[in-house]
Amino acid sequence: MPSRIFYLPFVFFLILTGCQGEKQKELQKPNIIYILADDLGYGDLSCYGQKKFRTPNIDQLASEGIRFTNHYSGSTVCAPSRSTLLTGLHTGHTPIRGNREVKPEGQQPMPASTRTIARELQDAGYKTACIGKWGLGYPGSVSDPMKMGFDYFFGYNCQRHAHHYFVDYLWENDQKVEYPEKVYSHDVQTEKAFDFIRSNRDSTFFLYLAYTIPHAEMRIPDKYLEPFIGQYPEPNPWPGGHYGKQEHPRAALAAMITHLDGDVGRLMQLLKDLGIDENTLVVFTSDNGPHVEGGNDPEFFDSNGPLRGHKRDLYEGGIRVPFVARWPKVIEAGRESDHISAFWDMYPTFCEVAGRKVPEGLDGISMLPELKNEPQPQHDYLYWEFHELGGRQAVRMEKWKGVRYNLAKGNRDVELYNLETDISEEHNIANEHPKIAEKMRRLMNEAHQPSSVFEFPTDNE
Repeated sequence: MPSRIFYLPFVFFLILTGCQGEKQKELQKPNIIYILADDLGYGDLSCYGQKKFRTPNIDQLASEGIRFTNHYSGSTVCAPSRSTLLTGLHTGHTPIRGNREVKPEGQQPMPASTRTIARELQDAGYKTACIGKWGLGYPGSVSDPMKMGFDYFFGYNCQRHAHHYFVDYLWENDQKVEYPEKVYSHDVQTEKAFDFIRSNRDSTFFLYLAYTIPHAEMRIPDKYLEPFIGQYPEPNPWPGGHYGKQEHPRAALAAMITHLDGDVGRLMQLLKDLGIDENTLVVFTSDNGPHVEGGNDPEFFDSNGPLRGHKRDLYEGGIRVPFVARWPKVIEAGRESDHISAFWDMYPTFCEVAGRKVPEGLDGISMLPELKNEPQPQHDYLYWEFHELGGRQAVRMEKWKGVRYNLAKGNRDVELYNLETDISEEHNIANEHPKIAEKMRRLMNEAHQPSSVFEFPTDNE
């Protein structure tokens, strides 16, 4: 009997410490914040070469973490780019492959059966929020954010609505929130993001912060715009139209990106003040290349850096985007990576970050080894297709880039570029490397799976 009395408290001790160990393990899962700018080009940050204005807070994010030079968006426009991010599938497989509009408000919804990274993290115990622009299903549809794995949503459900920044309503979960005096949507979204972080400081959370600036329209409150007026020549004031009038479009772009940068700095300071920045993975990137609408002048700012093309192009300028990540417990500060990656890699990456098994059938490959400076599996190739402007396709395979345009007109010829020697894609060398060009053509055909919703010129071949 005495021996049993001795061992009983010991057993209780083991059970208790085991439970505490499990709880500690749970608490050690990092928070994840994914900040997505809208139409911000590869060259629009000073840590990527921007000279006409500065982005010190995002630069600091890069200097305290890792900066990628070969990261790609999911598409060259908004909705399919977001679809690849959330589903882990490239545009030949993901359900949303274009900006297909639904009236009066919203875009084509994803199928109800769609499994998103938000649902994956929700099942792993994360509190999840999407704040900003959705664009993947109209209000009340089967792919409303609340039905796709998010505990909380605030912002624009519809991309067309997001073309205007001074708004009289936004959505909170499934409720329309009225603003009779109109508000600058970016600022409201930022405060809602901060509220979510504060409310979940003692939980593990995933925040998908899908900002709308610097997408057109080129409008921002005067207090942010005025410091930039007069800094740049303004030969082409925007007279207005679908996008609001802007007398100083160049100043507006600089002001918008500077304001965005300032809010990234405020977010990082909030994490530090709450004592959670050390165990929070923060990612900053953009949904596609720079736009040319609403008076924007990407050539003046070299918004695409050395790259060819803009939004809606499948040349590098339309799809290669900035990507910086900070996670002090894991990522060595000041690193630069040329690892070739894309939006659909985020799904498996965040699964592994959260200690969750990566589902089968994804196109993405986890980037966690690269973040940890460990041996990183590589893609055989990356693939994109664009359903507007006659149909376009692109493949990145190691140093090679294949592109073909005007598919609806019967063109099947592949342009071929060596990105190691020709990052600006100026010299089509398909005739010099016919076998590689033919392999690109074959990969384009193999990677595309026909969609009943988004028809493509090569569907019947």
